[in-house]
Amino acid sequence: MPEPTKKDETENESAPPPPEQKAPQEGGNEKGKVWSLGEGAPEESEKRDDSQRSTLFVEKPQSGTVSVGGNITFIAKVEAKDLLRKPNVKWFKGKWMDLASKAGKHLQLKESFERHTKIHTFEMQIIKAKENYAGNYRCEVSYKDKFDSCSFDLEVTESSQAAPSIDIRSAFKRSGEGQEDAGELDFSGLLKRREVKQQEEEPEVDVWDLLKNANPSEYEKIAFQYGITDLRGMLKRLKRMRREVKKSAAFAKGLDPAYQVDKGGKVRFMVELADPTVELKWYKNGQEIRPSAKYIFEHKGNQRILFINNCTMTDDARYYVTAGDEKCSTELFVRDPPILVTKGLEDTNTYVGERVELSCEVSEDDANVKWFRNGVELSNDPKSRYRIKVEGKKHTLVIEEAAKNDTATYSVMTTGGQSEAKLSVDLRPLKISLALEDQTVRLGQEIHLKCEISENVEGKWYKNGQLIEASDRVKLYHKGRIHRFVIPVSAVDDEGEYMFVPDAYNINIPCKVHVVDPPKLHLDGLGENNTVTVVAGNKLRLEIPITGEPPPKVFWSRGDKMVTDSGRIRAESYPDSSCLVIDAAERDDSGPFRITLKNEAGEDTALINIKVVDVPDPPQAPNVTEVGEDWCIMTWEPPANDGGSPILGYFIERKKKQSSRWMRLNFELCKETTFEPKKMIEGVAYEVRVFAVNAIGMSKPSMPSKSFVPLAVTSPPTLLAVDSVTDTSVTMKWRPPDQIGAAGLDGYVVEYCFEGTDEWIVANPELTDKTKFTINGLPTGSKILVRVKAVNAAGESEPKYHPQPILVKEVIEPPKIRLPRHLKQTYTRRVGETVNLVIPFQGKPRAKVSWEKNGSPIDKNDINIRNTEQDTIIFIRKAERGHSGEYDMKVEVENLVDKATIDIQIVDRPGPPEVVTIEDVWGENVNLSWKPPKDDGNAAITGYTIQKADKKSMEWFTVIEHYHRTSATINELVIGNEYYFRVFAENMCGLSEDATMTKESALIAKDGKVYKYPVYDDFDFSERPLFTQPLVNTFAVAGYNATLNCSVRGNPKPKITWMKNKVLIMNDPRYRMFSNQGVCTLEIRKPSPYDGGTYTCRAVNELGEAEVDCKLEVRVTQ
Repeated sequence: MPEPTKKDETENESAPPPPEQKAPQEGGNEKGKVWSLGEGAPEESEKRDDSQRSTLFVEKPQSGTVSVGGNITFIAKVEAKDLLRKPNVKWFKGKWMDLASKAGKHLQLKESFERHTKIHTFEMQIIKAKENYAGNYRCEVSYKDKFDSCSFDLEVTESSQAAPSIDIRSAFKRSGEGQEDAGELDFSGLLKRREVKQQEEEPEVDVWDLLKNANPSEYEKIAFQYGITDLRGMLKRLKRMRREVKKSAAFAKGLDPAYQVDKGGKVRFMVELADPTVELKWYKNGQEIRPSAKYIFEHKGNQRILFINNCTMTDDARYYVTAGDEKCSTELFVRDPPILVTKGLEDTNTYVGERVELSCEVSEDDANVKWFRNGVELSNDPKSRYRIKVEGKKHTLVIEEAAKNDTATYSVMTTGGQSEAKLSVDLRPLKISLALEDQTVRLGQEIHLKCEISENVEGKWYKNGQLIEASDRVKLYHKGRIHRFVIPVSAVDDEGEYMFVPDAYNINIPCKVHVVDPPKLHLDGLGENNTVTVVAGNKLRLEIPITGEPPPKVFWSRGDKMVTDSGRIRAESYPDSSCLVIDAAERDDSGPFRITLKNEAGEDTALINIKVVDVPDPPQAPNVTEVGEDWCIMTWEPPANDGGSPILGYFIERKKKQSSRWMRLNFELCKETTFEPKKMIEGVAYEVRVFAVNAIGMSKPSMPSKSFVPLAVTSPPTLLAVDSVTDTSVTMKWRPPDQIGAAGLDGYVVEYCFEGTDEWIVANPELTDKTKFTINGLPTGSKILVRVKAVNAAGESEPKYHPQPILVKEVIEPPKIRLPRHLKQTYTRRVGETVNLVIPFQGKPRAKVSWEKNGSPIDKNDINIRNTEQDTIIFIRKAERGHSGEYDMKVEVENLVDKATIDIQIVDRPGPPEVVTIEDVWGENVNLSWKPPKDDGNAAITGYTIQKADKKSMEWFTVIEHYHRTSATINELVIGNEYYFRVFAENMCGLSEDATMTKESALIAKDGKVYKYPVYDDFDFSERPLFTQPLVNTFAVAGYNATLNCSVRGNPKPKITWMKNKVLIMNDPRYRMFSNQGVCTLEIRKPSPYDGGTYTCRAVNELGEAEVDCKLEVRVTQ
């Protein structure tokens, strides 16, 4: 009988137990397994070095040693003071093995949380350790971005004690641990155990540890196994137990948290007082205990002992003892004695279907007994095929109809023992009363198979070795010992070998089923009168589906001659069809063919008509009756033979005469015998041909037609206009025709007639290939009409007429100089560059051009001038500064004059400044001043460049560039050095060739006076927009890009917008706008007269706005 144990409660401990208490020795019954009140925990906690704690662990698992079969617990604690939720803890063995998946019989993982101390406790308990459990273990804890890890070792040693076959200690009823006189030897209990089948005793187990560590779903199983009757009350009381943390001043040693004793046993409570004179009282459930035969008090020195004899279930209660104002309490649990199996189960052999009863007897009436089948508990559910019957001490398991799968090991278990037996269920010998018979049925009739066997067992039907399941067309019947197989409507696939196999028997009942069907031809796919049409030359493969069982024989014949299986006309046979094959069909193959089927169930025959047709003959060669620019008209005759099928239409093709590639002209059949091809290339020779089409196909092509060439005259000339008129001649000009055609253009004919007459006179007897012609010999003062025709191989085009009569009299055109835009401003060139200016002008007749420079005639030896009827050119091969000046141009036509002035400026690099002087030297600074150069190079001085040189090295370094003033201060000079300075002048051509250097040097003294910089007020550069260069009225030529330019200043930088006729220009691809360094440009791409108008440039900033306008006129050249 198990000895009383002391219950341990870890969930409410304020301090963890010492490591040596967490590793009990083999058997698990050492005193270290129970954690007594306040034993060493606070001291151990105080001794722990805070420096050893990690970022998360408060207490780390410690390495331990355990014997084989013993238990050991490892504990890790994490402080939750700074954690919002429970941390994640993992236990590992070795490097990677996660022990969470290994939890079970030998490994349990637990966790708890103490709200007062805010400590998470994680435990790993190893139960019944084995040798292979030894090794290195690791515990990892993580919370968000925090992580900690701890490694520890487990050593498993072999047990030095041999396990006894019978644990005689279980015969003692003990009242406490470590007490030698705690119980008496119970021989009756020991003998009862020996009556039952001997089993290997397992070490004592602390029921309280099991309940604490077990899953709640296993509570009832543990209570049954260890004889706990009041499980619910026990758990409630166990939950109330709390461990006192503070040491008692009155008690040197208090009561254990809990005691356990079997019913009828004796229990011993003992406390040790610090002061033996203190009065002591014992209580049970709050009632004081008085000495009696049941309750015996004993004093031994400072020890006070209470014995409770012959414990009953009423003694199961809460006890406490008081010493003065202090109290010490415990719980006593009393459990019933185990129920023994007095008569065990017996092995049984039976047959399938028999009733089976397995019986045993136990030591108590109506005891709680559990039945198992192969270790799995059996329930007494009404729906179960197992029924449990109880008659006093006799318990019986009943199986009404035993089955083959009931063969197993059945066992019965009580709280004090168990018994098992084997049940073997065998089959009865089987006899066949009625075997299956072979059957022959016609297609569509019923198939009915029947057999009878000696036993009422299920079975399976097979066809050709394949299992048959019941379905809508297959019916399976079983009634008693008779089995039937029925197919109401048979099919060809139902033929085969059938077999019935009874379940659980190695026997089968076979038979054969033969399905027959009369032969039949299926001609549904043939045409009217079973006619089949085939095109001559094609292969005919006529497949006729056939049915019949067994497969019928097939015969083909034509008249009295049989068709064999070889030759051009042959027959081919297949399991479900027959095929008539004719290779390269000919018209002589037309006629009836007979097919005949025969088998043992009957025969069938039919006539099939074969008709051979062909494509039509080709038509005659077509005739081309009319030809145009890119078209023609063609006709042809129908073919003489239509191939046995009406002509449905025609296809027409054409090709170039020099090509071999024909092109189809119509994709829909042409029903007529006339067609008009179009979209041909003018001047290219073509041929056409025709195809005839019937229902069979398309004929061969006809012979090609005679070649023909499409040609057309050109369109009229364009833009006929008067070029010039004299007193006796008129010069006309025009543009070539828009469409010339493939025949090309041979030339032009110019004709004229006098106003008031209809007689047109040819001005050029021979064709002219130019687009300008002068008509001579005309009377002065007469008026003529002029027309021009274009001529090619196809003839003359339509004439192009001048819209108005032309007066034969020379016309005076006033002179006008068309000065280019870039010459309206000063024309600047550098010395040595070439000057080549072309100035167009107009004026008739015989305009006279003259040039002057600064009011004097031009020296033609120095400046070259060339004049034509339309422009004048001024050319200077190598410009010099003496060529600068104003050039006046004059054009005269009789008494009419037009003038223009061109300002030419030839520039060169300037001379050096006149004098450079050192005005002042202070600290690290030198103030310089100079005078502008006498020679500015014929251009404005744009700045100065200042350089310095150390007197020792005389290496020059530039300190200031593009400086605009004539005085400057040089800073950051090296103290103690002596410097020379020089200055270069700069204009648009570059720096002067020479520089002017200071005559004296500037010494930067070490102890110089401190220069006080003058204070200047910040200059306000803000300015509203102002146009410094306005827009200029401009003339543009249609088709040539034009630009409008102006310059503006303002601070902040103004926003520039352009307008045409006061309408804003935006997102128009014909305009491009530029703005660079205040110069604003509007570019108009290829303008037309429509682009003429008033253009406005607007500049706007936060201080104001300004506008400037100009007019643009776009002229079209004649």
